[in-house]
Amino acid sequence: MRNSDYYLPAIALGIAFVAKLPALWRGWRDPLVRSVHFLIFTAGICFFFAAPPTISTVNDLTGIPNFSGPLVYCIMCAFSCACLVLIVNWRGGPPETIRRNSRMWIAGYAAAIVALPFWFVLGDAPVERLRDLDTYYATTPFIREMIVTYLIAHIVSAVVTTSLCLRWAREVRQWLRVGLVVLVIGFVLNLVFGIAKLTAVIARWSGRDWDVLSTTVAPPVVAAGGLIVTVGFLLPLLGPQISDLVRSWINYARLGPLWRLLRTTRDRATLPQIPWWSDPDMRLTVREIVIHDELLKLQTYLDDVVRQRAYDAAIDTNSPKDDADLVGAAAMVAAAVDARTGNSVPGSDEATAAGASALTALLSPGRERLVHLSRALKSPIVAAARQSAPTESSSR
Repeated sequence: MRNSDYYLPAIALGIAFVAKLPALWRGWRDPLVRSVHFLIFTAGICFFFAAPPTISTVNDLTGIPNFSGPLVYCIMCAFSCACLVLIVNWRGGPPETIRRNSRMWIAGYAAAIVALPFWFVLGDAPVERLRDLDTYYATTPFIREMIVTYLIAHIVSAVVTTSLCLRWAREVRQWLRVGLVVLVIGFVLNLVFGIAKLTAVIARWSGRDWDVLSTTVAPPVVAAGGLIVTVGFLLPLLGPQISDLVRSWINYARLGPLWRLLRTTRDRATLPQIPWWSDPDMRLTVREIVIHDELLKLQTYLDDVVRQRAYDAAIDTNSPKDDADLVGAAAMVAAAVDARTGNSVPGSDEATAAGASALTALLSPGRERLVHLSRALKSPIVAAARQSAPTESSSR
C-alpha cells in the first residue's frame, strides 16, 4: 500500500470526528454517542499510526526499534472493542444487560491491550520492521505471543460483530438495514485480514514462507474494511438526513413548472433573500410559500367550469380519480394565470368560489400535493384547457 492509502482515510476520519464533536458535547452522557465517536477516533488514529512513515518516526522518537508494533496493535484492539460496544449499545435492550455486555467486552479487550506491551517488553525485537513485523518475528518468543494475541482479539471481534449484524439485519428495514449490510461487508473484510495474517504467522511456525498474505493481501483488505465499517455505523445516523436533503432537492425541482407558471405574471411579488448557504429544505419552504401566495392572488380568476371539464377529460382517458382531480386543478390554475395576465375574469362569482374551494381542498392534505399539482401541469389536457379557456370567457 502507498503511504497515501493510510493518510487519506486518516484525514477523512479526522474530519468526520471533528464535524461530530458538537454532537459529542451535547450527548456526552449517551453511551451510543460516545461509542460512535470513539470508533471514528480509533479508526482514524489506527490508519495514521499504521502508516510506515509514522511507524518509522515513532520508533525514532522513542529510540526503541519496533515500538510502533504494540502501539498499533493496541489501537487495533481498541477499534475492535469499539465495534463490539457500539453494536451492543446500538441494538438496545434492558439497560443492565447493555451495561453488563459492554463492560464484559471492554474488560476483555483492556486485558489484551495490557498484555500486548507486556509481551513486547519480555521479547526481543532489535531489527526494525516497517511492513512485515508479524511474519519476521513470528517465531520469536513473547513477540510471537504478542502477535497472536492481537490477531485473536481482532478475529473474535470480526466474527461476533458479523454474526450480530446478520441476525439484526433480518429484523429491521430502511437505513438501519443498509447500514448493517455495509457493516457485515466491513467486518468480513476485517475477518479476512485477521485470517490472512494468522495464516502467514502459522506458516512461519512450520518453516513455510507465506508472507505475501501478511504483507500484500492483508493491508489493503483491512484498510477497506476499516473505512467500510465506519461508513456502516454512520449510514443509519446520517442516512435519514441525506434522504431528507435529496427529497427536498427533488421536490424543489418538481415545483419548477408551477413556480415558472405563477411567476409569469407582471405583478409578481418580490422574492425573499435566501443566503447562499441555506439548506435545501429552507429553499423548498420559501418556494412553497411564494407559490401559495401567488395562488391566493389567483383566487378571483379561478373558474370551476375549466376545472370540471379538465377533470371529465381526464376521467374519459381512464385516469384515476386522484390524478383527474390534480389535472383539473392544474388546468384551472393555468387558465387563471392566463386570465390574470390578460386582465380578464374567466368565470362567474359562483364558479370562482367553487374553484377556490376545490383548490383549497386539493392542497390541504399536505405539502406533497403542491408537487403533484406542479407535475400535473405537464398533462396535454392542461394545455388544451389553456387554449379553450379564453374562448369560453369571451363567450360569456
